[in-house]
Amino acid sequence: MATSLASQLSGPKSAIAFSTPPHFSGLRPSSNFKLDNTRSFFQNVDSHKGCRPVVSMAGSGKFFVGGNWKCNGTKDSISKLVSDLNSAKLESDVDVVVAPPFMYIDQVKSSLTDRIEISGQNCWTGKGGAFTGEISVEQLKDIGCKWVILGHSERRHVIGENDEFIGKKAAYALSQNVGVIACIGELLEEREAGKTFDVCFNQLKAFADALPSWDDVVIAYEPVWAIGTGKVASPEQAQEVHAAVRDWLSKNVSAEVASKTRIIYGGSVNGGNSSDLAKKEDIDGFLVGGASLKGPEFATIINSVTSKKVAA
Repeated sequence: MATSLASQLSGPKSAIAFSTPPHFSGLRPSSNFKLDNTRSFFQNVDSHKGCRPVVSMAGSGKFFVGGNWKCNGTKDSISKLVSDLNSAKLESDVDVVVAPPFMYIDQVKSSLTDRIEISGQNCWTGKGGAFTGEISVEQLKDIGCKWVILGHSERRHVIGENDEFIGKKAAYALSQNVGVIACIGELLEEREAGKTFDVCFNQLKAFADALPSWDDVVIAYEPVWAIGTGKVASPEQAQEVHAAVRDWLSKNVSAEVASKTRIIYGGSVNGGNSSDLAKKEDIDGFLVGGASLKGPEFATIINSVTSKKVAA
């Protein structure tokens, strides 16, 4: 039923045609596929270097770290997590956002330091009404949310939301001045078949078809095979997809949007691997799942921004 509903509400696809550079047709399939050792073959991706003189970032925005708490927590466990975050020493040059389950947003908002902003995990495609079980953007705003996560793989592949349906949600959220964390990413079989870029670009195109502006949009690349599996894309694998996404934005939207849009990585990010990932030029932060439920470890991930800093 979820797939059918999404399909009914998605509406006709836009006629806008985007170009896809031939050398971004997808990662090469390999009979000896390894998650932690893929040889980079990007030779022509624009580097966009020089946007920030002190921090090694291709994008010009501030480092961004989001914590997606998903369907986890109780009043007591969330109270402990909030206490840990309130007492953590966090680097100042990072935007930090957490997305609690809906029923705990008010608890978190009323007790969490203002240093950390609040996000919803989902929203409806328009104004609220007779939509059982849904949450409207207006309700998110009313309770203090500044952001919403849309297009997460669990919404795509478990609930059945399609690209156009997700684009409608994103467009409405932005129209109500709520920022969007726009998720994209491929399944394992799609990566092995060499379709990583095809999948990610199609998902990007659906956002581009719908969005009135790219202001207040953060793109989260989350390879589905790395979410909650303990398998993480190597820094090189993540970097080459992030660079391709930025290049796609430059060619199909604008160079300005490509430069200012933050592209963050998600997929089994933890305190042990965040530093190496953060060193990559096109990785502008993280969307963290399980590790965001552990206050001290989440703080370590937030503070991995220090790994980006280089001598001026």
